[in-house]
Amino acid sequence: MSCCQTPAEMAAELLKPDFGLENHGLHNLGQIYWNLCTATLQDEAIARGECESVAHGPVVIYTGEHCARAPKDKFVVKEATSEDKIWWGQYNVPIDEASFHILLNRMRGYLTDREVFVQDTYGGSDPRYRLPVRVITEHAWQSMFVRNALIPVPREEAKDYKPGFTVIALPDFRSVPEIDGVRSGTAILLNFKERMALIAGSGYAGEIKKSVFTVFNYLLPLQDVLSMHCSANVGENGNSALFFGLSGTGKTTLSADPRRRLIGDDEHGWSDDGIFNFENGCYAKVINLNPEAEPEIYACTRRSGTVLENVVYDPVTRELDLDDDTHTPNTRASYPLDFIDNAVPEKKAGHPKHVIMLTCDAFGVMPPIARLSPEQALYHFISGYTAKVAGTEVGLSKEPVATFSTCFGAPFMVHHPARYAEMLRDRIKQHNASCWLVNTGWIGGSFGVGKRISIKHTRALLDAVLDGKLDQGEFRTDPLFGYDVPVSCPGVPDDVLRPEEAWSDTDAYWKAYSSLAQRFIDNFKQFSDGTDESVVAAGPKVSK
Repeated sequence: MSCCQTPAEMAAELLKPDFGLENHGLHNLGQIYWNLCTATLQDEAIARGECESVAHGPVVIYTGEHCARAPKDKFVVKEATSEDKIWWGQYNVPIDEASFHILLNRMRGYLTDREVFVQDTYGGSDPRYRLPVRVITEHAWQSMFVRNALIPVPREEAKDYKPGFTVIALPDFRSVPEIDGVRSGTAILLNFKERMALIAGSGYAGEIKKSVFTVFNYLLPLQDVLSMHCSANVGENGNSALFFGLSGTGKTTLSADPRRRLIGDDEHGWSDDGIFNFENGCYAKVINLNPEAEPEIYACTRRSGTVLENVVYDPVTRELDLDDDTHTPNTRASYPLDFIDNAVPEKKAGHPKHVIMLTCDAFGVMPPIARLSPEQALYHFISGYTAKVAGTEVGLSKEPVATFSTCFGAPFMVHHPARYAEMLRDRIKQHNASCWLVNTGWIGGSFGVGKRISIKHTRALLDAVLDGKLDQGEFRTDPLFGYDVPVSCPGVPDDVLRPEEAWSDTDAYWKAYSSLAQRFIDNFKQFSDGTDESVVAAGPKVSK
């Protein structure tokens, strides 16, 4: 060890594992920074001009061209070991093995004589199912993000670490369609045979996070573990709850509840032992973040160790402006789970007593909450209705777009949706979990006319669910969807519970509601074959 080494270089040498990058075909690299801690990475990122330190200690980075995922540039390698297990189509677009290796070899060449940052991590807090994931990046801030997104390997295990999956993420390297067989200068390639993911041409950190999640969605069901796009928390009585939903529906906000302990905000597994978080931290949307409504998340935007993506700040005072969407409405904060005071250190809990499905209804017609039968729960899980919120994907307009994303995470599902649905059904019935559909979207009219349902009202409804009080009240049956809607709830106005009364034109309300119900019916036709008849029958009824 040279006395001329920087502290970062000395730390990297001490934490270098025996299974090196040459095992991945990476040779003739520059300095390799192994498993640097968050504080060192933050110093390195600032010193290299990758980011800026702002008021109260976090860093702000700008991801350039991509401020959101690029789903049209994601491919899955079609090869013999996984070909018959994958749900090929819009979200799992095949690419051949030769193209994967062409891109991999070009990325290897690009890294010649370049410095790289490596984090050896675990995905999954349950030792029985955790996956050793090595992430190789060209920027220090990315490595900092990885330490929040995945669980860093303890120092005492670093030397003997061997990765079970490897991610190479190079934002400044561009793929070439004519050479690499891809669509653009951005490419995300997953290869289950080679146990590798390649990310080229995108600095958006969510691509790393969601690539690993997609890997879990492939591997865990093969081990009879349900992988889920959901947040989770647990009460003092040990009753845990799941919150399914796409980005922007409130998974992170609603699970960060001061009355309950946070297990995780986005990705979990459900095994025979209970639920467990895949990640080490959170990746929260922070546009228009309200310190009163979301104090736990707001506090994390004011701490060293937090990575803020594309957030605007004053260059003089360095104070953040969380309401400014100049760069994107999809501004993000990445921080470790232990920044949340009431987080569960083990990131695990027992079997859920409540399964909550979040939707953001842009048409303003769905009730703020509805109780679901197990069959209705499966119908809505397979449907995955919500509105994509501006900024979460490349190319979305400023207005929400109604969509159906099966399993509340279609872009990340690898097996056929029926497989995840069957596993969820079995667990709901085995553990007698109550199921609810919660609308965090609009009321009193569609987007642009009505207003967003108050977080205060949504929290009051969820408190009543999680305390077991709402289940004991009076319900009415919805005439179109057939689910049970509560007649009253403390702290929630009656016109919120009866959305038709919040519209100025009741006939227009029922027309819009019937139109949405028909969309559900039309969308579900693609899943009718292979889905239990009782689940198909649990959908809405519209007379033509």
